[in-house]
Amino acid sequence: MPELVIRVSYGDVNAEFTGKDADEVLHALNSFLISMIPELELARKLHVSYTLRDMADMFGEYIKLTPEGPRVMVQDSRMSDKQLIALQLVAARIAYELGRSERDGMAVQEIEQATALKPKSISSRLSELAKQNVVERRSGNRSAYYRITTYGIGWLSKELVARAHA
Repeated sequence: MPELVIRVSYGDVNAEFTGKDADEVLHALNSFLISMIPELELARKLHVSYTLRDMADMFGEYIKLTPEGPRVMVQDSRMSDKQLIALQLVAARIAYELGRSERDGMAVQEIEQATALKPKSISSRLSELAKQNVVERRSGNRSAYYRITTYGIGWLSKELVARAHA
């Protein structure tokens, strides 16, 4: 495995961060930057973003990327339709970020194929989720589609943790 090397100059200070594990190198770089530029710590506290790794850690036990496309693999009767749809949209976003899909969301018909929910139920739940800012409607080349929002990823994570402890 190749080694990751990051060199940083800030004013008169120069630093180099080296390692084979990218997460460790980035953590060391982040710590350095926060110590050198205190405003970055404030910005980090206020900034919300989920990386591909974050989403894989949060939802990896529920979703898988299959030859048929991204799928929710754990469907129990306690999971609501809203949770199932949101999970399916997270799977679509992960597939997109991995380069396995052309867009970061799904149309109603695609959600129907993936989840076996009825189109009317999907449309109703998507409308409710959009009002809560969990999903957003986008216009694509052929038709409208829905994608999970950053807020929606956090919401879904909390929902699934609460469900697991219920």
